[in-house]
Amino acid sequence: MIKKKKFRSLLIASVIGSSVLLPSATIGYADTIPSQGADQPKYVKHELRAAWMASVLNIDWPSKPGLSIPQQKAEFIQYLDEQKQMGMNAVVMQIKPTADAFYPSKYGLWSEYLTGTQGKDPGYDPLAFMVEEAHKRNMEFHAWFNPYRITMSLGKEANLSDLQKLPENHPARQHPEWVVPYGQQLYFNPGVPEVQKFVIDGIMEVVKNYDIDAVHMDDYFYPYKIAGKEFPDQNTYEQYGKNQFSNIADWRRDNVNNLVKDINEAIKAEKSYVKFGISPFGVWRNKNVDPTGSDTAAGQTNYDDLYADTRTWINNGDIDYIAPQLYWNIGLPVADYAKLLDWWSKEVEGKDVQLYIGQATYKINTESNGVQNWFNPEEMPNQIKLNRTYEAFKGSMHFSAKDLRKNPLGIADRLSNELYKQPAIVPSMPWIDDTPPESPKAINVKQKQEGIEFKVKESKHDDASYYAIYRFDGKKVGDINDSNNLLDTVRLEHSDQTYLDKTAVKGQEYTYVITALDRTHNESSPSRPIPVRAK
Repeated sequence: MIKKKKFRSLLIASVIGSSVLLPSATIGYADTIPSQGADQPKYVKHELRAAWMASVLNIDWPSKPGLSIPQQKAEFIQYLDEQKQMGMNAVVMQIKPTADAFYPSKYGLWSEYLTGTQGKDPGYDPLAFMVEEAHKRNMEFHAWFNPYRITMSLGKEANLSDLQKLPENHPARQHPEWVVPYGQQLYFNPGVPEVQKFVIDGIMEVVKNYDIDAVHMDDYFYPYKIAGKEFPDQNTYEQYGKNQFSNIADWRRDNVNNLVKDINEAIKAEKSYVKFGISPFGVWRNKNVDPTGSDTAAGQTNYDDLYADTRTWINNGDIDYIAPQLYWNIGLPVADYAKLLDWWSKEVEGKDVQLYIGQATYKINTESNGVQNWFNPEEMPNQIKLNRTYEAFKGSMHFSAKDLRKNPLGIADRLSNELYKQPAIVPSMPWIDDTPPESPKAINVKQKQEGIEFKVKESKHDDASYYAIYRFDGKKVGDINDSNNLLDTVRLEHSDQTYLDKTAVKGQEYTYVITALDRTHNESSPSRPIPVRAK
């Protein structure tokens, strides 16, 4: 039997080796990767599976501004149902795309992507609705914030006079000293202490008022560099950073580091179970600049261009998860997915930080920089299979929900019927909490026309948030760590929770057990065995 480490090396070697023999635009590696190797796990019981849902420019939801409340709700529910069918157990929803809000806020106006007019009340609380619907399906809700962006492209070179185009009560217009123009957009200046407090207070408003599971940020810190244009914060540096930092780059990184650290500390002080995660650009630094960087040749990097020092966040425990956007194909010379996966796996090794991978679902069936690997239906499945050969890998986030809905090259079908066919439980984070809830005690079983119904009565002293239902053929209890035995998970929304097994075959004898899990996914020992012969 091939050991896992050796198998992974052979897997990667077969991919990279094929790129030597064939032109880069037609790398034919897919058939060299076995569909399931002996040591390559087919299913993983503990794995976060999520899709990003972008609201900016109405990318995913709502599909356009100005929809009625029932239309908006129906669209969101359809997305969640589709994602649940694909095996997802979390959703990452953008609730503050451009210094605005998808909820009533003291730190931003109602988003124009809801109604078409910034500041116009949509007539309900979308965030409260979305969290409730996600939890009904036992999906985590990760609230996605963009900290500094005030506007999208203005169609021309931005300047401070563009603030007059914003509503009079917009925070940026009320505090023009916080604002800098760069390219065709306006940003809050990350170097202004009042801006950092404003960003943190805006996030904490949501943490305090909504039952979210995580705060999420992506790759937008200092903006991506524009050739020939310097970010206009020299005066801010001289005011706040010059005495402490010998160069502006180190000061900028310190600004972002402090923001990340302070957000995490504020979240944990308010609700210790709420996670904080960031999805940065996929390259920290290139190896030709820093020997400890990745073997890549990315044009811009986190450390040197976005001033996002992901290594510091990981080493200091300032985040609970990191989800680098590995939006390249396996074998790509300038940024090889396989090499980057290996590099990031080593970055989190031994740290209290989980590694999720940002998957480029949006690229499937498209040409990317002249490389046609994304026309290969095995590219994304092979990436997920390669992920699972790494112990550090804890899950995937797919960009984005709309692209999954399009099902390019059948990827949604592959997730539903193969890669995510078995349900998965979000990995626990023992540094947040490592105490499991009590095992379920009071369980009633009923045979119904539609299937076998289980009702679990919640203990008054229990901290369970949901249940996992396991089923075994015959009269013996098998291994609950084998994901093939996991039927489903169901969220506790009231004292008596029911689950209906519609897949039981009439006449077949089964043994069920049920476990309780808390909201950080610590799992109890199994309940007593429940033998049932399906009628």
